[in-house]
Amino acid sequence: MSVVDPVTVDGAELRSVLRAHAAGVAVLTAADADGPVGVTVTSFTSVSVAPALVSVTLAETSNTWGRVRACDRFGIQLLGAHQADLALRFAGSGDRFAPPLAWRPHPCGVPLLDDCLSWLICSPYRQLRLGDHHLLVGAVEHVRHGAPGDSLVHLHGDLRPVTAPIRART
Repeated sequence: MSVVDPVTVDGAELRSVLRAHAAGVAVLTAADADGPVGVTVTSFTSVSVAPALVSVTLAETSNTWGRVRACDRFGIQLLGAHQADLALRFAGSGDRFAPPLAWRPHPCGVPLLDDCLSWLICSPYRQLRLGDHHLLVGAVEHVRHGAPGDSLVHLHGDLRPVTAPIRART
């Protein structure tokens, strides 16, 4: 079976349409021989509950991907509505872990950021290059709840708190 590259819309056109889709904001962290590494992501999603799997995508050009892809463990921090500054910090460049950032290493070595809604510690389950990104699927080994609070989402190019609840059936 041969694989044919699909004909797709222009990337700018796709981004303009997807700006209206709210995406939860999280920070992926890991540690390698050079120290802690992390990046803000909006591609985090649950994949499976049995086994417990989650996924995130990182750009091929991401410096973080170059360091995370060989790590034994990585963390996903789900950000609260009050953490827009943290999301911006990890979306930028430079030493994202420099003071005054509050974080600590998990016993397995993964850096965990303080004051998040939740934390997931994962081991790599599958990695797959898809277009200009890499899909990283993680097997969730540990979870921890933080203080209850509202989520932070990315919508129309902005970070926004989710504060108006509407009951959904889950």
